[in-house]
Amino acid sequence: MRKFCSILFLALIFALAGTSGAAVATETIKMSTTTSTQDSGLLDVLLPEFTKDTGIEVQVLAKGTGAAIRDGIDGNVDVIFVHDPEREEKFVADGFGTKRFKVMHNDFVIVGDPSDPAGIKGEKSAAQAFKTIADKKTEFISRGDDSGTHAKEVAIWKLSGVPMKDKAPEGAWYLSVGQGMGKTLIMAAEKKAYALSDRGSYIAQKFGAENPTSLEIIVEGDEALFNPYGVIPVNPAKHPQVKIGPATKFAEWLVSAKGQQVIAQYKLKGQQVFYPDAIPTAK
Repeated sequence: MRKFCSILFLALIFALAGTSGAAVATETIKMSTTTSTQDSGLLDVLLPEFTKDTGIEVQVLAKGTGAAIRDGIDGNVDVIFVHDPEREEKFVADGFGTKRFKVMHNDFVIVGDPSDPAGIKGEKSAAQAFKTIADKKTEFISRGDDSGTHAKEVAIWKLSGVPMKDKAPEGAWYLSVGQGMGKTLIMAAEKKAYALSDRGSYIAQKFGAENPTSLEIIVEGDEALFNPYGVIPVNPAKHPQVKIGPATKFAEWLVSAKGQQVIAQYKLKGQQVFYPDAIPTAK
């Protein structure tokens, strides 16, 4: 009898262990997102909290917004987290995404050499700053990679009234490099040129890099420089393999009180980088 009870007790232990293992087993979703969310360090804080709350892990593919949206169109990922509202809304309107969740914003800054060769320091209008750079033919380094940052740059050039061809001003002073933010900033520093950067990437290069950039913020604060981010689950009607349940759970968590609080509290080198939009009062 005592032997039977011992066997029964061990069986119960193994059964409970099996049940416990199932409870903590994680599901994985794929997310295509921008280099700015990755390089800023936000995802290193955000995703572990989401996994802790839900048991769902997120596999990250970081690239330019255009490429991230293309991943969603092709059904290569379950969710996209990007910053180009116009293309995001088209993505949903064309049936590739179920819904755009408004998550957060940061802003862009025009950076340049401390000598400020175009004399635009403190200019309130980003479009006017761009026009002055073009008029003076001062070197400008563009990502030129179809990212959200590149899309914002193109929009500002359009506002400036500077003639453009194939989404770019003409002239040897304008260099389109087809690179990410980090390499673009390095090149701008080397050439003592101007560039458009998201604030988080600039802070990381200025205060977090082993060899800090010499670039300084020259123009900031214009509403045209604001940079909203949205998250969109990929539509299973287009791609049946999409894990819509956990992808939607991720989107809803980002705009929940917990997700918005994590975003509001995240700081890079002591400076707030992203501001919650779903719950603007989150702290």
